[in-house]
Amino acid sequence: MKRVFKVLFLGVALFVMSGVANAQVKIAHVNTAEILDAMPDKAKAEKDLEKYYGELQSQLETMAKEYQTKMQDYEANQATMSNLVKQSKEKEIIDLQTRIQQFQANAENEFESKRAELLKPILDKIQTAINSVGKEKGYTYVLDLATGAAVFVADDAINATNDVKAKLGIK
Repeated sequence: MKRVFKVLFLGVALFVMSGVANAQVKIAHVNTAEILDAMPDKAKAEKDLEKYYGELQSQLETMAKEYQTKMQDYEANQATMSNLVKQSKEKEIIDLQTRIQQFQANAENEFESKRAELLKPILDKIQTAINSVGKEKGYTYVLDLATGAAVFVADDAINATNDVKAKLGIK
């Protein structure tokens, strides 16, 4: 993916340098990570994400306590258990251990899905503002420094990060 961006930007750079078109090409750059960090909506999304993480963590702790209780009971009473009861308890413990492992794996996926769900509207807002600033200022290209997609940024390149922040009403 990075290779595709490098090739794309190399092509853009060659186009600009060759002067193939007589049209003026204006290139600007933004830092979407900086903009995202400044967005008030991000703080709310992070709080919601922390709450969701807490719920997942609480459920995992409950399952771990149940596992620990079953293990302690098994270890304390195994000498007096019949083989049938012992096998049943061992199966119960193994099943619970498997459920805990599955829950952990699913929780990680669910957490990432929740993160994407909460950040999508914020990222869409940023993209809309970038598009708007790009059109208003007449930029041909706006490169995102946060993704590492910019191969080279000249010292005198136009930084549109503050313009996008202003468009979003943030400082």
